[in-house]
Amino acid sequence: MNIYRRKDGRYEGRITVDRASGGKGYLSFYGKTAQETEEKMSNYISRLKEALPSSSLTVEKLFCQWISAISIRLKESSLAVYRMRIESHILPRLGRLGTDELTAPLMQKFISDKLAEGLTANYVSDIISTLRSMLRFGARQYGIRDTLEDIILPRKRRPQVRLLSSTQQLQLGTRLMQDKSLTALGISLTLSTGLRLGELCALRWEDIDLEEKTLSVNRIIQRIRNSKGSGTHLTITAPKSASSQRVIPLPDWAVQQLSSREKEGRCYLLTGTDKPIEPRTMQYRFQSVLKKEKLPSVHFHALRHMFATRCVELGLDIKSLSEILGHSRVEITLNSYVHSSMERKKAFMQSLSLTLQNPAGAVCVS
Repeated sequence: MNIYRRKDGRYEGRITVDRASGGKGYLSFYGKTAQETEEKMSNYISRLKEALPSSSLTVEKLFCQWISAISIRLKESSLAVYRMRIESHILPRLGRLGTDELTAPLMQKFISDKLAEGLTANYVSDIISTLRSMLRFGARQYGIRDTLEDIILPRKRRPQVRLLSSTQQLQLGTRLMQDKSLTALGISLTLSTGLRLGELCALRWEDIDLEEKTLSVNRIIQRIRNSKGSGTHLTITAPKSASSQRVIPLPDWAVQQLSSREKEGRCYLLTGTDKPIEPRTMQYRFQSVLKKEKLPSVHFHALRHMFATRCVELGLDIKSLSEILGHSRVEITLNSYVHSSMERKKAFMQSLSLTLQNPAGAVCVS
C-alpha cells in the first residue's frame, strides 16, 4: 500500500489496478489520518475477496482474463511467447486448480518435474515468471494472494554462445568477399554491423542511404506461433524496442557492393523482390556456407556476438557499440555480447609478463 500526506493535509492511499482498455491505473482512497486511509484500502480489498473468492477463480479463467487485458498493449510476438509458456506447460497441469491452490510445495514439485522433463533452468524460470505476472494481475484486479512469492527458482545459467576463432572468422570473411550472392552479402553485413537475423531479412532498399553510408533498422521479420490452432506464421513488425530502431554506419566495402546492386526502394535487400527471405532459410544457407568451408557449425546469431567482440578489441567505446546493436542498456552489451578469446588472454598475459620484468619498458638482464 502506498500512503502519503497531501498538501491539503489529508492522506491519500493508492492501489494499482488494471484498466479494461489495457495498461495500469490507480484507485485512490482519502482519510484524515494515515490509519483511516489504510483501513479504507483494507476494507476495499476485503470486499473484493468476498465478491470473488480466489477459490472460485481457476488458473485457466485467470489466464483468459490476463491475456485479454495485456493483448492490447503487447506486440504479437511477445503475446505468442506468453501464450506458449502458459498453454504448453501451466494449463495442462494446473489450469483446473483454483489460484489459492498454488501452494509453495505444489509449485516446487512442478518446477522439479519440468527440469526432469529436460527443460532448461532458464526456460523453467521464464515459465514461472510469466505465471507470476498473471497472479500479480489477479492480485491487483481481484485481491487474490500471490502464492509464488516464496518459490525458489532454479539458478539461471548464462548460455554459452559458440563463436568462430579469429582465424576462422578471417577464413569466412575471405570466402564471403569472393562470393557475389545475396546470401554472402547478408552474412557479411551481419558480421560487419551486428544486425539481428530478423532485422537483416526485413531490410528494404529504402533503408539504405548510400550517400550518407548508413543503414536504418525500421522493421523485423519473425515466425511466431498462431494464437488459435497449431502452426506458425510470418509477421513483419516494428523493431522489438525503441532502441532497436536505429541507424548504423556502413563500411566502405558494403557501400561499394550495395551501389552495384541498388534496386527499387520497396524491394527487399536479400531477394530483390517484394517478398522477404524467411529467417530460417537464411540460417540454413549460412550453415551451408560453413559446411563448404569446413568451419564449425555456429548459429547465425553468433555473427552478432563476433561483431560486438571485435568492436571492443578494436577500441570502440561500449556506449557507441550498445547503440549500434540496439540495446537499451550498456549492461546488456557487456554481459551478453562481449566475449574474450584465448588468443586475447594469451597476448595480455605476455604483455603483463614483460611489464613485470621491466616496468620502464625494457626487459631486465641479470
